[in-house]
Amino acid sequence: MLTTLDYLVIVFYLVGVVLFGIRSAGKQRSVSDYFLGSKEMPWWAISFSIVATETSTLTVIGIPAVAYGGAMTFFQLTFGYLAGRVAVAWWLLPRYAAGDLQTAYAFLGSRFGPHMQRLSSLTFLATRLLADGVRLFATAIPIRIMAASAGFDVGYPEIILVIGVLTALYTYVGGFKAVVWMDVVQMSVYLLGALFTLFLLVSMVDVDPVQTLRNAGKLQIFSVSSSLQTVLTSPYTLVTAVVGGGIFSMASHGTDQLIVQRLLSCRNLGDARKALIGSAFFVMIQFAIFLTVGALLWVHYGGQDAAALGLARTDEIFPMFIIRQLPSPLAGLVLAGILAAAMSTLSSSLNALASSSLNDLMGSRLARLDAAAGLRLSRWLTLGWALVFVFFATLFEDQQNPVVELGLSIASFTYGSLLGAFLLGIAVERVRETDAMIGFVAAVLAMVAIIFGLWSTAEGEWIFHFRPSADIIAAQGLTALAWPWYTAVGAAITVAIGSLLSIRHR
Repeated sequence: MLTTLDYLVIVFYLVGVVLFGIRSAGKQRSVSDYFLGSKEMPWWAISFSIVATETSTLTVIGIPAVAYGGAMTFFQLTFGYLAGRVAVAWWLLPRYAAGDLQTAYAFLGSRFGPHMQRLSSLTFLATRLLADGVRLFATAIPIRIMAASAGFDVGYPEIILVIGVLTALYTYVGGFKAVVWMDVVQMSVYLLGALFTLFLLVSMVDVDPVQTLRNAGKLQIFSVSSSLQTVLTSPYTLVTAVVGGGIFSMASHGTDQLIVQRLLSCRNLGDARKALIGSAFFVMIQFAIFLTVGALLWVHYGGQDAAALGLARTDEIFPMFIIRQLPSPLAGLVLAGILAAAMSTLSSSLNALASSSLNDLMGSRLARLDAAAGLRLSRWLTLGWALVFVFFATLFEDQQNPVVELGLSIASFTYGSLLGAFLLGIAVERVRETDAMIGFVAAVLAMVAIIFGLWSTAEGEWIFHFRPSADIIAAQGLTALAWPWYTAVGAAITVAIGSLLSIRHR
C-alpha cells in the first residue's frame, strides 16, 4: 500500500509543476507570445510536447488495459500514425508556413471565408471538450483508488476539480511556453515511471513471461485478414490500422488546433517537419512500453478478468498494481507520472481552446484591443475553459468501454469533416464556402448516424439499428464499423458532397 513517502512524492510533484510552469513562462507582451511562444521554441521540445499532449492518461492506463484483454495488435496503429504525419509534413505544413497563421482554421478562413473558419473552430472546441474530458476523467481513476486505499471516500468530481485547478494555474500565467516546457518534464516523468514498472514486473513473475505470452497468443502484433467484413469491423487488423490510422493521424495532426498550434510555433518549416515526424517514433516507443506493461500484468495476475480481481473495469488493473504492489517511493513516482500525462494534455487543450476562441471566434474584437488587453483576455479565456473542462469530465463516469478507445472514438465524430474541409480547400479549386459548409455539416450528421446506428450482422449484411441494447447485440451477433474508419468515412462524405455542389460554379 502507499506510504507517507509516496504521498510526499505526489505532493512535491504537483507543487513543483505549478512553480516550474510559472517560472518557465518568461515575459509575455502579446497574444502571439502567449499562444505561440514567440516562435522561438526548439524543435525537439515541440516534438516532446506533441507526444506528451497526445499521450495523456488514456495511454498510461488505457493501453495496458487493451493489451491485458487482448494482444499487441494495437501497435499496428503506430505505422498508420507515422504515414499520416509524413503526409501532413509534406502536404499541409507548407501551406501553414506560407501564411502568418495563429490557428489551423485561419487557413480555412483565408480559403473559404469567416463562416467556415468559425464553423470549424466551433467543431474543434466541442470535440476537444468531449475527447479531453475523457482524458481528465481517466486521470481520476487511479487517484480514486489511491484515496480509497488510504481510507478516504473521494468521488470523481472532487478529484477532477483539484487536477483542473492546479493545471489551470500554470497555464493561466505561463501560456504556451510554460505548457511546452512542462510537457517535456512530464513526458520524462511518466516514461521513467513506466520503465521502472516494466523492470519490476519482469522480476516479480516466476514463469517465463515470453513463453507464457506466446502460448496464449498475446504477443501477436500483426493481424492480417482477407475478409472485408473483418477489415471493416475490427480496429486492429493491419489494413484498418495502417490506412484508417493514417487518415486519423492526418486529421489529428494536420487539422486539430491542439497539435497544429505546436507546429505553427516552430521557427521554420524544417523544424516543424522534424518535430512532427520525430513525434511518431517517440509514440512507437511509448506504445511498445505500455503494451508490454499490460501483457506482463496479465502474466502477473494469471489472466484473471477485472471482475475476478474485484475491479469494475480493466482500466483499473494497472492503477491497482501501482498502489498495492509497487515499492515506495516508486508507486508515488508512477502515480505522479499518470498525473503528468493528464496535466500535459489538459494544459495543452486549455491553451489551444483559448487560442481558437480568441483568434477564430473573436477575431474582430481582438483587432480592436491593444497588446496588453489581448493578453488579459487570453488568460481569462484559459480560466473559463478550465471550468468548462471540469464539468465535461464528470460526464463519463458510467462508461464501461476502455477509456483509450472511448477517447479516440469521440474524436472520430468530427475529425473526418475537418480533414475533408482541408482537402476540399486544397484539391478542389471551384469549391466555395457554402459548398464546403454543407458538406461539413452533412458529414458530421452522417457520422452520428453511422457511429450510433450502422451495424454488421453475423451474415455480413449492414443494417441500421440505433444504439441497440447489449442483449440485442449479443443475440443478433452485431458488430460496429471499426473506429479507425470513422475519419476516412467522414472525410469522404465531406469531399464528395462539397465537390458535387461545386459543379454549379465555374
